[in-house]
Amino acid sequence: MAPIRVTENNSEQHHQSRMAIISKAIKSIAFKKQQITREFQKGDEVEVASQEYGFIGSYYKAAIVSSTGLYHYRVKYNTLLTDDESAPLEDVVTAAEVRPVPPDQREIMAENNFRLYDMVDVFANDGWWFGFISGKAGQEYYVYFPTTGDNIAYPSHVLRFHQEWSKGKWIFLPRQGRIFD
Repeated sequence: MAPIRVTENNSEQHHQSRMAIISKAIKSIAFKKQQITREFQKGDEVEVASQEYGFIGSYYKAAIVSSTGLYHYRVKYNTLLTDDESAPLEDVVTAAEVRPVPPDQREIMAENNFRLYDMVDVFANDGWWFGFISGKAGQEYYVYFPTTGDNIAYPSHVLRFHQEWSKGKWIFLPRQGRIFD
């Protein structure tokens, strides 16, 4: 991982403090349920937030198969397969685990490089995982995942800025840090 340049404003202690504050914020977001602000219809593309231990903070693209009663949907995942890997996995999830697919960010990403402490999603292990930029080495960004404790380097093409679905619209979380040298 790229060394953090120690200055009066960016000591290792300050870096650890910022990481702890951002980790706490991410955990509070990852463990909360989505606001139920809309009904989805058969065929709608969505992301499903996992509530399973070890997977909290991850989102998986799926399509709505049907409504299965009040506040529940049957979904078919795009990237997750059945145990025998013969077909896409289908599951019943609560409406609070479902959100629309975030808008494409390619234009935004081309204009804005990632900064230290930016909250991002990383596409890995068949889904999008919520974390934040903790460092940079060459062309790869280290992403720290507070819900798992992992700190892993990724190329920028598998990253996107994290957005939250709130009150029927997408919200970018505030940028936290400085531009890398």
